[in-house]
Amino acid sequence: MSSPQSSLIIPVESQVRELDAKLLLAAVAAERGFSVVFGSRAYVHHAMATVPRGVYVAKSMRRASDRMFGIISDLGHEIVAWDEEGLVRFPDAFYYQRRLSAKALRRVKILFAWGRDDARALAGFEGYPGCPIHVTGNPRIDLMRPEIRAFFDRDVARIRARYGRFVLINTNFSGLNHFHENLSELTRNLIHGGGAAPDAFMAGRAAFRQRVLEHFERLIPELSRSLPELRIVVRPHPSESHDLWRRIAAGLDDVEVVNEGNVYPWLMASEALIHNGCTTAVEALVLGTPAIVYQPIRDAVYDMALPNSLSHQAADITDVEKTLRSILSGELGVRDDPEVREILAAHLEALEGRLAADRVVDVLEAAGYAGPRPAPDRLRAGMARVHLAGRTAVKRFNRYRPGHRNNLEFHRHRFPGVDVVELREKIARFGGLLGRFDGVRVETLAEHLFAISR
Repeated sequence: MSSPQSSLIIPVESQVRELDAKLLLAAVAAERGFSVVFGSRAYVHHAMATVPRGVYVAKSMRRASDRMFGIISDLGHEIVAWDEEGLVRFPDAFYYQRRLSAKALRRVKILFAWGRDDARALAGFEGYPGCPIHVTGNPRIDLMRPEIRAFFDRDVARIRARYGRFVLINTNFSGLNHFHENLSELTRNLIHGGGAAPDAFMAGRAAFRQRVLEHFERLIPELSRSLPELRIVVRPHPSESHDLWRRIAAGLDDVEVVNEGNVYPWLMASEALIHNGCTTAVEALVLGTPAIVYQPIRDAVYDMALPNSLSHQAADITDVEKTLRSILSGELGVRDDPEVREILAAHLEALEGRLAADRVVDVLEAAGYAGPRPAPDRLRAGMARVHLAGRTAVKRFNRYRPGHRNNLEFHRHRFPGVDVVELREKIARFGGLLGRFDGVRVETLAEHLFAISR
């Protein structure tokens, strides 16, 4: 017996990073006949027993997903996945250890890759179950394409009106500077001595990143002093605490700590990006914003090779200042040499041609996911509902536990919330740029949950 209705389930964990791209995917899928359930990942999980059977689009395949993937599958949904962190990642052996679970992957029917290199890494994992890997690109790539990036024009104008000429410093130190200190794996294990002994890789990486962080702490006031004509905007990682950076910015009138909305308009509005091993350097290159990698120390194991290789190199603060002045004068722009183009081509698919969102939906249609899904085994589904109810009760209790990863404050930090009017307006803007989505509608299902359909 089949379900009378199927659904495409698109969860969003980090609103500022994922929402716009996944909303574009939802609009494309709805335009082509899918009934989409869209919203906060935590709240999507709570509702899984009531969502019409369909296909769940997972953002990662880590050990933390083992139990939830089992529940989702036993309820009669199928799982497809990409790794949201698969573009910029650790060396393969450590990536496999930290980001991939053989148990979770056994539940996955289809994998999507950012590019050829991502597909190679996924296929090389010892626990890879042999499911198809499609090199479609990621919908986040679509937002950077010339025909869509005007989606952010209004935000770019607002940012420039507020800050004038500024440099964007994107930090990625959540392992050391987490929103909840006790959720930081690195600081918990390596600085405060709690928990199980860490592996050698994480111990070494923690020590390395701590030294890099200290250099960034010194960089900001130095740039404020030496380049008074340029404002500095510090944008912490979505899971980072802002307190550290606000303390550094205190008393510096030209420095502000902000993490509002998608990073793309901030990149487009800025004169340059400063980072160390951050995905935004790849995105800056595609968007045409010069990027500087500040590398006062280097390590072949712990440095993130891809974003650093696409950026102008700066070994000390003097190098940063000199490179910034060259960018401000127009002498330097984005790196655009054959080596850079070759690297980019190996890592990013769908920079032209069909949108990554369309390519993903092509695969889903070809796999038969646009039609009704078969009913699950009744006993397994019943047990899955019991397990989900227990899991949800624990998660809801933990909302009120200070410092817990399910704490409501941390959820609001990663997913501040969006209303149906804003989602409709965003889809209308996408539609205006692409000449699409006239019949796509958005309705509220529940708190942080929406239905998107044709």
